[in-house]
This record gives sequence, C-alpha cells and structure tokens, in this order.
Amino acid sequence: MTSYFEARASDSSYVYRIWRGHFDEDNRPVCPANTHWNLLFLRKGSQVRVAAEGPLTQALTKFEAQDSEFLVIQLEAGVYMPHLPPDDLANSAATLPQAAGERFWLKGASWQMPTFDNVETFAERLVRQGLLERDPVVHSVLNGQRAGVSERTIRRHFLHGTGMTLNIMQQIERARQAANLIEKWVPLVEVALQAGYADQAHMTRSLRRYFGQTPTQLLHPDVLQLCPICSRPGLMLDLCSCCHKQAQTNLRSVHYA
Repeated sequence: MTSYFEARASDSSYVYRIWRGHFDEDNRPVCPANTHWNLLFLRKGSQVRVAAEGPLTQALTKFEAQDSEFLVIQLEAGVYMPHLPPDDLANSAATLPQAAGERFWLKGASWQMPTFDNVETFAERLVRQGLLERDPVVHSVLNGQRAGVSERTIRRHFLHGTGMTLNIMQQIERARQAANLIEKWVPLVEVALQAGYADQAHMTRSLRRYFGQTPTQLLHPDVLQLCPICSRPGLMLDLCSCCHKQAQTNLRSVHYA
C-alpha cells in the first residue's frame, strides 16, 4: 500500500476536522503549532495505539513508523476531556490502555475504536457520558463575546480548556496568516506588515518557532503538498489557505497582544 493522506470536515460542533492516512515508510514530519488537541488511533500490523495528543505551542518533530495507519480526531478549540485536561498535555500525549481487539479503555469502560465515517457518533457518545466538554468562556471569547469577563478569568479558562493562553493562540494564528500570504508570493516585507509584525526579523522568528521553517524554507518546493480537502498545492501547515480560511475560528476579532 502506498502512502495516502486525507481529511474531511465534521458537522459535529465538538470536532474540528478528521484525518486519516497511511505511511509506507518511516517518516519524521515537523508538526506545526496547533491550537487543537487530538485523539489519535494508530494501527501497525496487529498493534494498536490510542492516545490523547495535547495542543502544540511550538513546532515539534514526530515519528511515524513504516506501514502504520492512523485516524486523528481533531477537536474544536476549547473542547476537552475533563479527566485529561489539555493544560496537562500541552506538547505531549497520554496513551490510553488497550483492551481486547481494536478496543481501548476510557474511564473504566471499554470503547470500540471509531472509523473515519462514524466519528460524529463516537463524539456524541463521549458527550452524553460526560467525557467530552466545551469550555463556555473559551467558546464565547472565540466567537467575539467577552463582555464582563476579566482578563484573569479568560487566561484561566484558556489554559484549562485549550492548554495555552489566548495570546499564544493569537500568535499562532498570526503566523499562519503570514504563511498563507507567503504561499501567495506576497513580498516578505509586505507580509510582515499585513500580519502585524514589528519587522521581517520578528516574523521570521515567529514562523521558525511555530512552524519550524523560515519564510525562505516555506517556499521550497519540497514543502509544497496537496491539500487533503481540495487537492490544491500549498504549504499545508494545516490545510491550504483557502480551506483553512473556511474553517478557522474567530481569533482575528480579538486584537493581537
């Protein structure tokens, strides 16, 4: 089987995006900073691994083994498991115990691994059993509704519900905005200005921290990939700039700090 990689949107208000794929050789991708956290379901032969992956506040290199298949449920920002809060999992992961066959243990119960097509049913069951929750303050702030909420309360809820502060989330989104402009061959000086950086050097440091690449490296042909949603070639820091724009949260309604 050759390598493949695809994604789809979800009609669940708890799920941001669903990914699946197969690696036909060992791979060490540089994963960009990510404001969401994931449930990972990994198969390699008869071996199965289920893990809760926390959000990434910086770019990190991960290892993907040859002949492994994966399913990733990427949760909406502010959606989390109360017994696995993302502030404990930032830049790390927690492996869940394996049960018989393709089942795993979660809060004392054995669960069947979901498939690419039934993730919404799986998420709905988690919500019904109180294993998946949405932080109301995070949800309100990301939708531009923060009247009467103190900065201290916002910080506390973002750390607990997302594993990062609102400021870090905004910086990641600003770096993504810059990368999308670079993808369109906008001059770097103009990119820095449009994205709100003090200067080009500031932008370069930000892109290196959050995406593991400098502006020049982002334009290297080896970095360009096909978007798993629309098959459009692009930088693929998450999705191509068009597909990401359709799915992104309302972070730009809050001024960058």
